[in-house]
Amino acid sequence: MNLILLYQEDFTGSRRVRLQGRRCEHAREVLKASNGRTLQVGLLNGKVGSGTVVSTSEQNLELDVLLEGEPPPPLPLTIILALPRPKVFKRVLQGLSAMGVKRIILLNSWRVDKSYWQSPALEPHAIREQLILGLEQSRDTILPSVERQPRFKPFVEDTLPAIVAGTCALVAHPLAERPCPAEIKRPVTLAIGPEGGFTAYEIEEMTAAGLSPVHLGQRPLRVETAVPALIGRLLSPS
Repeated sequence: MNLILLYQEDFTGSRRVRLQGRRCEHAREVLKASNGRTLQVGLLNGKVGSGTVVSTSEQNLELDVLLEGEPPPPLPLTIILALPRPKVFKRVLQGLSAMGVKRIILLNSWRVDKSYWQSPALEPHAIREQLILGLEQSRDTILPSVERQPRFKPFVEDTLPAIVAGTCALVAHPLAERPCPAEIKRPVTLAIGPEGGFTAYEIEEMTAAGLSPVHLGQRPLRVETAVPALIGRLLSPS
């Protein structure tokens, strides 16, 4: 936790904050917070700054906070992600949040197991938990949006063209002829399929919607490896 995220309900005054639970425990046991110690803090969907510890106990930690800075700029990137296995999904979601991706669209695919859509990992509180962990890691405060699109064909035909308009629109595919471009200087829309890639039909549909298939080389990668590799190649997070 490189940043303690604050919520409006934490405030007991204009600058006074009371932490409890996981954040309090982390501050005391990991950050060794004591009276007078300054910690990095940020208000969810707001500014970042510092918090000076004014009192501690086993249940509470009180801070005097000053929020004057801006969070890191978001990546100009929309990720369309074929829903991975639940355990992989948690890791990927946390990583996307940490890298500064602010729009994530979860898509169905022929190779996505139907049971994944009923996983507890897709419950709103579970998604929020992973997003928060990513923000804490990267000292960010702006919560990404996560959308579900469990019907491939209607989404690709009716919604996707408007999303990709004006962007560098790409779909990662192991069998693509074109290598993935690097250091794109404009907004990017990137679709990433399940392990094994999208089917030929799905690639045809995405191509018709305006996305260009690209590859990262001859080695098919796992989703959790392909995601940061593609983002690092396309847009260097700042």
